Amino acid sequence: MAGANRAAGMVPLVGALATAAALAGVAVFSASSAGCASPGQYVQRDGYVELVGGCIDSHDLPPAPLAPAVHQGEPSFFQQ
Repeated sequence: MAGANRAAGMVPLVGALATAAALAGVAVFSASSAGCASPGQYVQRDGYVELVGGCIDSHDLPPAPLAPAVHQGEPSFFQQ
């Protein structure tokens, strides 16, 4: 009976490890097949960091969300 309980307890662990290994394999495959000739580099200019080069075009990215208006005199935790 104790052996059956141990075997039943190992099934979720083995399943989780198999899933983690599969996801890691997919991540490695995706990164290796990205096909980017120039990976880019980070450069610090005027107090901020900028990505120079690489395969990402700024036109492919969605616009940044607008910041909510902050009312004077109200603590920030009262805002909705």
